[in-house]
Amino acid sequence: MEPDQSEMSILGQSPNGKGHDLEDDAYVSMKTMAEELDTNGTQNVRFDDPDAILENEEFLPNGDGRKPMRFTDFEGKTSFGMSVFNLGNAIMGSGILGLAYAMANTGILLFLFLLTAVAALSSYSIHLLLKSSGIVGIRAYEQLGYRAFGTTGKMAAGIAITLQNIGAMSSYLYIVKSEFPLVIQAFSRADPMADLWYLNGNYLVIMVSISVILPLALMKQLGYLGYTSGFSLSCMVFFLSAVIYKKFQIPCPFEEFSAANHTVSHLDIHLNVTDNHALHDNGLLHEVDDSHCGAKMFTMNSQTAYTIPILAFAFVCHPEVLPIYTELRNPSQRRMQHVSNLSILVMYTMYFLAALFGYLTFYGKTETELLHTYSRIDPYDTLILCVRLAVLTAVTLTVPIVLFPVRRALNQMFFSSKSFNWLRHVAIAITLLSLINVLVIFAPNILGIFGIIGATSAPCLIFIFPAVFYIRIVPKEQEPMFSTPKILAACFAGLGVAFMTMSLSFIIIDWTTGSSNSGGGH
Repeated sequence: MEPDQSEMSILGQSPNGKGHDLEDDAYVSMKTMAEELDTNGTQNVRFDDPDAILENEEFLPNGDGRKPMRFTDFEGKTSFGMSVFNLGNAIMGSGILGLAYAMANTGILLFLFLLTAVAALSSYSIHLLLKSSGIVGIRAYEQLGYRAFGTTGKMAAGIAITLQNIGAMSSYLYIVKSEFPLVIQAFSRADPMADLWYLNGNYLVIMVSISVILPLALMKQLGYLGYTSGFSLSCMVFFLSAVIYKKFQIPCPFEEFSAANHTVSHLDIHLNVTDNHALHDNGLLHEVDDSHCGAKMFTMNSQTAYTIPILAFAFVCHPEVLPIYTELRNPSQRRMQHVSNLSILVMYTMYFLAALFGYLTFYGKTETELLHTYSRIDPYDTLILCVRLAVLTAVTLTVPIVLFPVRRALNQMFFSSKSFNWLRHVAIAITLLSLINVLVIFAPNILGIFGIIGATSAPCLIFIFPAVFYIRIVPKEQEPMFSTPKILAACFAGLGVAFMTMSLSFIIIDWTTGSSNSGGGH
């Protein structure tokens, strides 16, 4: 059985001709450990999968320090900075638009505590993945599942990644379908009732998929998307800058847009600020209710519990971690952990600032989708329209990043014995994009089903799988079952089960009550 040559070459080499990050002494110690496991009569985890044998041999450096026999089929590897861009883009989803609403229902301090805790847990989860990867010398999520639980673990990881990322891509393209026509209509001041092809979301999502997403998804290596990921993050920085700027431009309470009062709204704005009065449409003064215009450090209400799943899944990037690790230049566990920590830190900062200034702009009137709140003031605000376009661009450029792990999972599950083939590479990308477009255009209600899938697969990929893989893969001789690291990992898995139960409960409550409060974090 011959492994995938492209993936094998990526796993095995760095530009300087050496293997992974382990020096010769680390290799010798690992080899000794493997021999001891064999002599003790236990199954050596390095040799339970024929494909992974070759994968391991290329991943680890040769004992004599010579270059491995196989060489990468592309020039160089992905730099540290591009890896940060790719992982940051994978983390940054549309969930950032709902964080101000989350802060409005938790208070600033409770939100900061929860966001900090989730960021730390995400970093710890990636640590577990990287540690397990280093033990067995594999940088594929599905193969870690195979090492831990055999074919069942491999299929479980592959299915979870596939469903989670297909759901994410569907939600991103649904945003393009619903928001892009509105932005074009606002810029062109076209009649929203006009039957114009460029205001048809179905046409637009197909055009975006073919002209932007598909060419990027056909790239052979994930590292090539570093530039588009950097541009995507720049769009979100523009979004953040606009949110901060608008905080000092919009008074509280604000006056909602209407065709009747739009011409005098700019005259009223100073009146609202100075003496808390505003004009009725008939020109009479009335008192303005500004009771909601105050920041709360800590608050609990009926919506507070719904914000926990939003925050819990705010740093979902785990399906992309190992593929990015695979293509990292001079890869090592420490180096990849630094990539992850820096990406999480950047996103953590952007999340908090966007939530803080969005909340301090609208306070108790913050809506679940922040940009919609701005549109209540002036739907034709040029800056906000540009921000909406930037967010659409960022969401669109995230789709290829999310598609790569799905294609890799499908290859691992069904074509692990096949060498790289361009026809299969292209066919999988076209099939996935076609399927997602069909879902978004003809069955948008199925996104509710993906909500259930996301509430199930996301906790598995973030909390449960990294923990149980770690417990099963790390040898008992190295860390006994009741050692502190494994106890912490078991508690981490239990936390994932709790998050899964909470998310599913809220979704079921939403369905039975007809509301839609439990939005996803991604």
